[in-house]
Amino acid sequence: MIQAATLDQITQRFQFLEAKLAGGVDPSEIADLTREYSELKPVAETVDGYRSLLDEIAGAEAMLDDPEMKALAEEELPDLRARLTEAEDAVRLALLPKDAADGKPAMIEIRPGTGGDEAALFAGDLLRMYQRYAEAQGFRFEIIEEQSTELGGIKEVIARVEGDGAFARLKYESGVHRVQRVPTTEAGGRIHTSAATVAVLPEAENVDIDIPATDIRIDTMRASGAGGQHVNTTDSAVRITHLPTGIIVTSSQKSQHRNRELAMDVLKSRLYDLERQRIEGERSADRKSQVGSGDRSERIRTYNFPQGRMTDHRINLTLYKLDAVMQGDLTEIIDALTAEAQAEALAEMDG
Repeated sequence: MIQAATLDQITQRFQFLEAKLAGGVDPSEIADLTREYSELKPVAETVDGYRSLLDEIAGAEAMLDDPEMKALAEEELPDLRARLTEAEDAVRLALLPKDAADGKPAMIEIRPGTGGDEAALFAGDLLRMYQRYAEAQGFRFEIIEEQSTELGGIKEVIARVEGDGAFARLKYESGVHRVQRVPTTEAGGRIHTSAATVAVLPEAENVDIDIPATDIRIDTMRASGAGGQHVNTTDSAVRITHLPTGIIVTSSQKSQHRNRELAMDVLKSRLYDLERQRIEGERSADRKSQVGSGDRSERIRTYNFPQGRMTDHRINLTLYKLDAVMQGDLTEIIDALTAEAQAEALAEMDG
């Protein structure tokens, strides 16, 4: 049962924010208040809908005592009570704790796993898949660092995706992606199995994590890349080493100043992600979440080209539209993963 006191707190807080913003706000507060108002508005609207439905049911039940209105009430009540179950689920979902990182830009890191050249080519396919998905969602997609192979595959790529809910939509992509297909380099027509690893991190802001200058070493070097990519004749590429963890980040764009910014953004995001994983590990020590564990070694998905099949192993979802998936049609998959994660969170809350 949803506690009335909890709903009262939400309604009162939303009304306070609404009045505060309408009455004039100190410029130093407006950004925080506007963000809270925007986040709370859909929750407050869901609560209002639920309470209106409760009032309708109470009114219909009162009509049962009126001989003239009893038949109408008996006709309306089954539908109202059925809608109440849906409304309760919607409120419980709205009350779930929000992931503070959901609204942040996402950092996507893709690296080939087992499979040699074919794994590197598949890593490139995944990069293009995410790029097309981002473009379809209206997100901004920027490649920060890319190292290519002679055959056009990817040794490593880091991309930044910015847009409303970018990390929330992409965060379940972390893990090992396996491909089964006949490589272009295979003369005998045999199907090979290869893999690539995807890591999706929320971009950290300065307020999220502070890195003392004494903890990093910054080196500049000449940019290089296969096929002339990112090649220039100045020492503009930047490599940052985080001394306490040994994490190394590079950026090879044309501007050394921009490379420092990008490399620091990636480093902060990796350190922020390490802290998020540590906290999540402590919180979920007694349970194993099926979706969104973020385990980089977990095989999460198989792309079978001969059968045109994509299978997500976490939720046993199989789609026979692999061509569309590789073209960035990920909405059905991401929606299913999000729904499963929400169901797990609801079950945990109820438990």
